[in-house]
Amino acid sequence: MNVPPPEFELRAYLLGPAAGTAQKAGLWTVERDLLDRASGTRGTFTGVVRFVPDDDGGLAFREEGTMRWPSFTGPAFREYLLRPAGRPDALDVFFPDGRPFHRMSFTPQANLDNHWCDPDTYRVAYTFNGPDRFSYSWDVTGPRKDLLLTSHLVRDGAA
Repeated sequence: MNVPPPEFELRAYLLGPAAGTAQKAGLWTVERDLLDRASGTRGTFTGVVRFVPDDDGGLAFREEGTMRWPSFTGPAFREYLLRPAGRPDALDVFFPDGRPFHRMSFTPQANLDNHWCDPDTYRVAYTFNGPDRFSYSWDVTGPRKDLLLTSHLVRDGAA
């Protein structure tokens, strides 16, 4: 389901209505399907994502959970920095070391982006699924990788 995104401030959406209560603010559950198209191998990631406000008007992103892959089952995490993008409906995503990654947005003119990681290309598509749900897919192609990674996020406490 692809619900048309409302015009809103993305940072406030990610933090959610519980922004006044630090324990629940910006907390989402995530389920990710992992597919290596070259080998047909499938896996999953389940866990939580927390968006935490920072002093620069952006957000710190931390995802942690359990990855299940035929050759590995165990803890996994990743972190990003989300910075204002000069428009309220988008955030620029950076790696923890400050290198640019991609733009996050649900608007039709900005919900698609890409990142080249020599020699492979990562293409992302964000989808707004409602006030407490969104998803995104990474389509990774190149000589080293042929992956489809699809993530579904639900705000903590949402039915």
